[in-house]
Amino acid sequence: MEGGEKISVNGTEFDVVRLLGKGKGGYSYLSERGGNLFVVKQIHHEPCAYYTFGNKIESERRDYGRLIGAGIPVPKMLDIDVQNERILKEYIEGKTIFELVKDDRMEGCYIDLVRKMAEKSRNAGMNIDYFPTNFVVRENELFYIDYECNDYMDERNFENRGIKCWSKTDEFMEYVSEHK
Repeated sequence: MEGGEKISVNGTEFDVVRLLGKGKGGYSYLSERGGNLFVVKQIHHEPCAYYTFGNKIESERRDYGRLIGAGIPVPKMLDIDVQNERILKEYIEGKTIFELVKDDRMEGCYIDLVRKMAEKSRNAGMNIDYFPTNFVVRENELFYIDYECNDYMDERNFENRGIKCWSKTDEFMEYVSEHK
């Protein structure tokens, strides 16, 4: 889907501005309606070699509730179109942690903020996806812009897995070179 096209959520049309990104479960589009910006996530069913999904749209709804319950700052889910597998989210304007690391603008306070999120996640019995494209900084606040969460496992927590891409590590630079 390209900028200038339209996408609807439960019959309400939005103008697609641009693709924000593609993840394991869907495509996220910056969209506009009435002068306001939103994110419309379109679920996809493309294969993912390292992840198994059930019902993706229901997982998004369930995981959103888990994140809110745990006190993780996420964009508001404004609507969900189960039939077309689309989610309308609040748009959080700002730079992703990925962009900040890549541009050498990462600040230590963001690590402190994600560690607080990681503690909340662990206390709620879950892990979030710590990949740096899933986090946006707005006015020194950190938001987890994905809704994916999984049951807690030590090997998938921030300190054991997530932190590997929150600086210019070999893993981070390998990802950058593969996604130019």
